[in-house]
Amino acid sequence: MFLKWEERIYRLFLVWYVIGIVLLGFDLLPVWLEWANAVFLILAGTIGFLYFLKRFGKSVGITIGLTIFFSTFIIEGAGANSGFLFGSYDYTERFAPNLFGVPIAIGFAWLMVVATSHVLARWIFPHGTIAYAVTGGIGAVIMDLIIDPVAYRLKSYWIWEDTGWYYGIPWTNFFGWFLVSFALHLLIDLAMRHKSMSITNETAERRLVLLYLLMIVMFAMLGALGGLWLAVAASTIPTILLVALAWKRRPL
Repeated sequence: MFLKWEERIYRLFLVWYVIGIVLLGFDLLPVWLEWANAVFLILAGTIGFLYFLKRFGKSVGITIGLTIFFSTFIIEGAGANSGFLFGSYDYTERFAPNLFGVPIAIGFAWLMVVATSHVLARWIFPHGTIAYAVTGGIGAVIMDLIIDPVAYRLKSYWIWEDTGWYYGIPWTNFFGWFLVSFALHLLIDLAMRHKSMSITNETAERRLVLLYLLMIVMFAMLGALGGLWLAVAASTIPTILLVALAWKRRPL
C-alpha cells in the first residue's frame, strides 16, 4: 500500500510539474489558480517525507520529517515576524493558505530541499561527518539562489524589508538557509549512524536527485524569462558541478 501511494504521488507531481511548466512558461496561470503553486510544493515535500519513511523506517522517518516541517515553519515564522536569522521579510497572500503569517507550503518546501540535498551530499560523503552536513547545506543554498529571486522579484510571494546586492535579498537569508539546512543534516547524520534503521533504495534516491534538478530547471526557466540571468548562472552552474560529483561518487 505504501509503495502504491508513493508511486501515485510521484506521478501526480510529474503531471503537475509539466502543467506548471506550460502555464508559468507562457504566463497562462490565472490569479484564481495561484493555489496550484502551494499544491506543487506540498507534493514535492510529500515525496521527501515518504523518502525519509522508506530510508529510516516509520518511527525514525516520521520523526525526521516532522522535525524538519515544524522546525523550519517555526523559524520561518520567527523570521517573518522579527527578522530572526534570515532577515526582515513578510509573506504575501499570493502563497496562501497562511498560518501565523507563514504559508503552510513552506514546511513542505523545506522537506523537499533537505531530502534532495541529503541524497546528493550522502552520495558524495557516504560515511557522513561534518563534510556531509556542509555539502547538504551548500546544496540547499544553491537551490535558494534561484528560488528566492524568482519568488521575490517575479512572483511577489514575499517582500524583503532588508536589502542586499543580490536582487535586493540580504546575505543573511542565504547564511540562514545554510545554518538551518546544516543543522538538519546533522540530525539526519545522527539517524544514519543507526545502520539498522537505514535502508538504501536506489530508485527512491535517484528520484530525489531528479526532483532537485527539476526544481532548479523550473525556477531557472522562470528566472531566464524574467531576465534574472545572474540568478540563473549562480544556481545552474553549481548544480551541474554538484550533481556531476554526486553521480560520479554514487554507491553502485
